[in-house]
Amino acid sequence: MSTAATHPSHLHQQKKGNTSRRTHARHHATKTMHVKRWSKHVNETSDAMDVKHEIFKNGSAAEIATSLKSASERSRRRKASPFQSAMSMLNFYINRGGRNLGKERKQTLEQAKKKLREAFGRAP
Repeated sequence: MSTAATHPSHLHQQKKGNTSRRTHARHHATKTMHVKRWSKHVNETSDAMDVKHEIFKNGSAAEIATSLKSASERSRRRKASPFQSAMSMLNFYINRGGRNLGKERKQTLEQAKKKLREAFGRAP
């Protein structure tokens, strides 16, 4: 009989392996919930600008760019330049939407980036 098979630390490792799988599953569920709460938390507590309600969901590319530009210029809570803040907020929304954004909506938001660059005189 091998000493490794009867050694208490070996038995502990076997238990730890089983617990680890359960802990991983529990951690994964908690992590998923945490991710959902994270974006809500960012929207509610960050130094983000105040933009027109639901502009990202319903607005055209031009309306989104105009709203972001005016909000970033009047905001006193931003840390970066108005352009950087506006582009950051637009990118945050696009990234947060992920796979849930429809193809047309994603195209509109990408077009809004171009309009935003134009509005700030940064078009290529």
